[in-house]
Amino acid sequence: MNEVYYAADEYSQDLVERMEDNIKADRSELDLLFGCLVDWGVPLSLPYESRVIDGCTVHNYNDGELVACFSENVPESVVREMAKMQPIRAVFRDSSFADSPSKINVFEIFKYYSENTRVRVI
Repeated sequence: MNEVYYAADEYSQDLVERMEDNIKADRSELDLLFGCLVDWGVPLSLPYESRVIDGCTVHNYNDGELVACFSENVPESVVREMAKMQPIRAVFRDSSFADSPSKINVFEIFKYYSENTRVRVI
């Protein structure tokens, strides 16, 4: 993640704009995935697969222990397919959504298809 801790006198308009994307530019999708696994304390030696759904790469770790999609502008069809997998955890990148209503809709889709899934947006 990008450094986001600044003193009040260090803030400026251009700093706020640069903080719009909180993930370092040189990080790959696998960097993000394994960072999430470490955050949740999931062992890193379990089976992993990925597949493309409607043009977006969906990562599936340990058969649904964690599913993730870090693509830009993730369509609702992809979110729905991920929710139908009924994973324990689901992760998306904040920039995966065009606006706040799209992000809120993700949580509603998971409530409908997989109410026990813990959804996180990084």
